[in-house]
Amino acid sequence: MQFADIKNDIAFRKIFGNGGKTEILISFLNAILKLEGNKKIASVTIVNPYQVPIVLGAKSTILDVKATDARGNEYIVEMQLTDKIGFAKRVVYYSAKSYAAQLNIGENYYQLKPTIFIGILNFEFLETTHYLSRHLILDAETYEHKLKDLDFNFIELPKFNKTELELDTLIDKWVYFIKNAERLTVVPANADDEGLQAAYSEADQHLWTKADLEAYEYARMRETDDKAEKMLVEQKAKLDIARNAILEGFDNQVIVRLTNLTIEQIEMLRHEK
Repeated sequence: MQFADIKNDIAFRKIFGNGGKTEILISFLNAILKLEGNKKIASVTIVNPYQVPIVLGAKSTILDVKATDARGNEYIVEMQLTDKIGFAKRVVYYSAKSYAAQLNIGENYYQLKPTIFIGILNFEFLETTHYLSRHLILDAETYEHKLKDLDFNFIELPKFNKTELELDTLIDKWVYFIKNAERLTVVPANADDEGLQAAYSEADQHLWTKADLEAYEYARMRETDDKAEKMLVEQKAKLDIARNAILEGFDNQVIVRLTNLTIEQIEMLRHEK
């Protein structure tokens, strides 16, 4: 088996936005949100299902899957690869905008249903050491949870370091899948959940169509280009800071701490014309 990188645009949408395999998203949501008994999600409708002709060639600014359950609750599952300026504010804005968009003109507020945001982050975002965290609107003193309609959940992949033998819960197994699938050649023996098994099957590139594979490779190249562009921008910013520091008379050791440039790079800047 050759599993795709789940963090890739195409793979993420193909697996979690698959309207014909909604058991995948249902299993993931129930695991991440720790839903049990009659609170478990039984069915979902994917609002923006995966379609190769639409996804291929489109540079989406937000990589997400939206779904609603039988009770009308709305779920946003988003993959974010890099920490961007204003990310925290965008999460609140995007969720609140989606929440407000449920109502048409003249409809009543009581018709609004909760919006649950799940961010899968390929970077460290919060101070907690836990890879999974949940953020609610609570009273600052009593912790009363009266305002229940916005719910934010974050999975920080760099903080998840469990091995296959250490996967105790379904949450662990899902996060292990998202972080490590591309490095695996077989489905882990402890992937004993129907939705998770379906996810591994959907991630096996040997079963993909030619269009899926082409879109996947295109997304990989685009991601590589984006990373290279980001590195160039960051390097230019470091060089500009170093040049200004040199003009201000800072010594090399201080500039190293400010920019993480090497002494050799700083010396070259000192002698540039």
